[in-house]
Amino acid sequence: MRIGSNTTGFVRIAAGCFRTRPGEPGKNAATMRPLFEEAGRTDADLLVLPELALTGYTAGDLLLRAGLLGAVDEALPELFEASRTAAPETIILAGAPVRADGRLFNCALFMQAGRLLAVVPKSFLPNYQEFYEARWFSPASEAVSTEVELCGMRAPFGTDLIVESESGLRVAAEICEDLWVGTPPGVGAAAAGANVVANLSASNETTGKSAFRRDLVRLASARSLCAYAYASSGPGESTTDLVWSGHLLIAAGGRIAAESIWRPALVSAVVDLERIELERVRLRTAQEGAGVRPGDYRRVRALPTPAAKRALWPDAVEPMPFVPKSSGRRVERCREILRMQAAGLSERLQKTGIRRLVIGVSGGLDSTLALLVAREAFDALGRDPADIIGISMPGFGTSAKTKESAAALMRALGVTSRTIDVRPACLQHFRDIGHPEDRYDVVFENAQARERTQILMDVANAEGGLVLGTSDMSELALGWATFNGDHMSMYAVNAGVPKTLVKHLVETVGIEHAELKPILDAIVSTEISPELLPPDAAGRIQSTEGTIGPYALHDFFLFHLMRNGFARAKIVRLAKTAFPGTPPEEIERVAEIFFRRFYAQQYKRSSMPDGPKIGSVALSPRGDLRLPSDLGGVE
Repeated sequence: MRIGSNTTGFVRIAAGCFRTRPGEPGKNAATMRPLFEEAGRTDADLLVLPELALTGYTAGDLLLRAGLLGAVDEALPELFEASRTAAPETIILAGAPVRADGRLFNCALFMQAGRLLAVVPKSFLPNYQEFYEARWFSPASEAVSTEVELCGMRAPFGTDLIVESESGLRVAAEICEDLWVGTPPGVGAAAAGANVVANLSASNETTGKSAFRRDLVRLASARSLCAYAYASSGPGESTTDLVWSGHLLIAAGGRIAAESIWRPALVSAVVDLERIELERVRLRTAQEGAGVRPGDYRRVRALPTPAAKRALWPDAVEPMPFVPKSSGRRVERCREILRMQAAGLSERLQKTGIRRLVIGVSGGLDSTLALLVAREAFDALGRDPADIIGISMPGFGTSAKTKESAAALMRALGVTSRTIDVRPACLQHFRDIGHPEDRYDVVFENAQARERTQILMDVANAEGGLVLGTSDMSELALGWATFNGDHMSMYAVNAGVPKTLVKHLVETVGIEHAELKPILDAIVSTEISPELLPPDAAGRIQSTEGTIGPYALHDFFLFHLMRNGFARAKIVRLAKTAFPGTPPEEIERVAEIFFRRFYAQQYKRSSMPDGPKIGSVALSPRGDLRLPSDLGGVE
């Protein structure tokens, strides 16, 4: 999808603050110039500065004096000139008092390349506790004019303005308190098409306020499906009995993308406008609930910004979208997922009245995760773990390491352990169908998977149990499971977990249960393999990633296809940015495997068993992925 003239959909949004000098517009204008220059050097498409940045928020009653208002008039030309020479392509938002209709308004000035684009007055004026804005300003509702003139330039004036550029930016402005009210102005602007809401703020600090403010910004970006850029006044405002931190925040889609506090700074983040557009197409209620129409807003045309001609930034894309970067957040996320898996399984057991679980335990990552979840579910229900029947089913490619890992794990968890060798039954089957036992083809591999499933199902029938599936979401996406073999179970507990996250879930259990850690570490360090073929002449075992490519790439493709709805060409382009150490031709090769298998293997997902939905990406045909089973492919 092309966003205007922006071929990537990405823009860079910046927010900055500086050491304000209250009551000195000329000095503040000069101090803002280095921020303009830094925004220009980094190819920022939008720069947001604080509320009343030109005068300082704490100028107080000076705002009612002709001397300060005259100084504002004298400083504005310098500000516009700086926008022309320091960052001519960047749309800049800065706060200043503006006189109109015999009133004084607290305004956000849109400027670019020396031009005044638009002026947005503040809608809601706080007049409680330490705030006295109604003493100095009129609210936007009292404005009569729809245009104002500054420095000989006329520009649209009002809260119904969206500034848009060929790069795909559509920016609306709020000012401080506007964010804190029940229905912020940005909600309507976003519903009318703005994909970025900028908030110019002067929010002082009190205990706990920064965390609350962060949540407001994050949730504003989630509620309105937009990017949200917030810039608050810095420490220069701390002149009397209040403290100012210079809190800067950029959020998109409910996530904080950049933040700074307690220092003059400029922060920036790369935001994907195409993702916002596709999310709005998918989740239409955000626009429907606002009660506005696009025609309710005036559009102001800006010049093209840097994104109209720039390639991808190196920091634009996370290589592991399913895995949080922060170790603390990662562990927290894993704990939450484990609880969800166990809760779903617990409820299934209670609803069906089934007392026992049957699970194939291979010593690999997926069956390990399923067994750990089963034990947690049984603990929550107060049930005897001996009613979990773990079955090791060695085949022609089973290694001593995985066999021992499976046995050690079952012993440590106190589950009932059985071993049933599938080789004799498979050899008999080969004789029955006339298949050479040394022909290592798909029949050779799938016969083992189906024999194992038959064992699990029959044991479950004999024990009055439920077969717990182990396949993860990445395998389901690729169809990397034998149809009516390991593809089938009675409850697919791992179906919502991608492969790149599975190992972190297993590691998290090891962190919390020291007695299991050596066993789990050994399992995590084992190469991923279906272990269906004997080792080759050199002793090398069958390698899953050696055949289909790295799961890191497959999960990357899966996330951007399912979560963002991107086209294949863009996903591959993003992957080449996210994985700079991987040869481009390898990325192309793995992409070909992923997209071919993803569409061709839909028929397996169409008949997959129930499993708990864990994240926003899921493959259940009963609500998350409704595709025809004979779909050949979509590029």
